[in-house]
Amino acid sequence: MFKFFSDGFNNLKRAVANTAQALVGNVVESVEQEEEFSEFVLDDMEDMLISADLGVNYAAELVDKLRDQNKIRPSDVKNYLKTEFLNTLNLAGSNELNYTDGGLNIYFITGVNGVGKTTLIGKLAYKFKNEGKKVLIAAGDTFRAAAEEQLDIWSKRAGADIVRRDKADPASVVYEAIQKAKNEAYDVILVDTAGRLQNKFNLMEELSKIKSVIDKNAPESLRECMLVLDANTGQNGLQQAKVFTEAVNLTSVALTKLDGSAKGAIVLAVAKELKLPVKLVGVGEKMEDLKNFNSEEFIEAIFN
Repeated sequence: MFKFFSDGFNNLKRAVANTAQALVGNVVESVEQEEEFSEFVLDDMEDMLISADLGVNYAAELVDKLRDQNKIRPSDVKNYLKTEFLNTLNLAGSNELNYTDGGLNIYFITGVNGVGKTTLIGKLAYKFKNEGKKVLIAAGDTFRAAAEEQLDIWSKRAGADIVRRDKADPASVVYEAIQKAKNEAYDVILVDTAGRLQNKFNLMEELSKIKSVIDKNAPESLRECMLVLDANTGQNGLQQAKVFTEAVNLTSVALTKLDGSAKGAIVLAVAKELKLPVKLVGVGEKMEDLKNFNSEEFIEAIFN
């Protein structure tokens, strides 16, 4: 649907440069000159993978595969990691954003406050508008005035419409948006939600209630339950993903602020542990800087 990094491969390489150095550069530079995989070399490699935010379990698994085998040499470590990382992303599922022509498409966007969720919704609205779609935003974070105001500004910039009701029950706002979308033939609803992790129970209840409204009133229209992660959060992103998976059946991840992060390996940890594919990635401040994620291009950019 959307061309991934249409401005060129070099843009992607710049966006992942810090992640590439942390995840690949440090490991490859320290390992590939060795003659064999000694315990010292393997332990050092595991420590570097963990510090690059790959996760303890995944890092240990990758290193354990190199023990007591003769086929892969230290000089092959770059190709070994490249193959393993690509397999992990592919096994998590398709990177393609689900969309069905000729009907209503609902995107349920979740994530903790501060990850760039509102901005992502605005940029995604802009993308869909540029595709000629009729877009409606449901301001479901009703108790944080700043969120609604920001979303209102983004909707105007994107040329999308918005349903907002300050201090109202979020589920009622989503219900109203669904009815409006049905009556006025909208193609897309983008649902914003709260992300107050400090009160986990209330958050779970709120998200589950919104999901129930969608399931009851537009059961065939829900395309994605997407978690927005800030690339800079590293392993905390994995914990966030687990919390939101409990509340709603997540289908995918969007990664924001990749261009300023050395912790983009979190996408691999999430793909490995939770089998959630990355579908969108934010690489800058401009409206056009939300891109479709592509596993092959991401891995190529990290390793080249």
